[in-house]
Amino acid sequence: MSLSTAEAACVYAALILHDDGVEITAEKINSLIEAAGVEVEPIWATLFAKALAGKDVGDFLFNVGSAGPAAAAPAGGAAAGGAAAEAPKEEKKEEAKEESDDDMGFGLFD
Repeated sequence: MSLSTAEAACVYAALILHDDGVEITAEKINSLIEAAGVEVEPIWATLFAKALAGKDVGDFLFNVGSAGPAAAAPAGGAAAGGAAAEAPKEEKKEEAKEESDDDMGFGLFD
């Protein structure tokens, strides 16, 4: 999946605002985009601001690729002391077996 210029500009603007500890609003996103000299329809900034309203952007950054909020790992000192709580066991999901070319009756060099 590739980002359009408008999407990328809004993402970068939102990250800059987050990094500076500034509230992410459509007006501030548009200001940064204009300062960068990028032409973006104002609706993009509005959509991004609404999508990020009330969300912790830092959580998004630290949980990229995870299915949801990750449980905090115990600190090294707590684990060494033996007082660490046991993490709940996750249920293992069976993954669908991928069919190979041999299963389909043909191979790459047939």
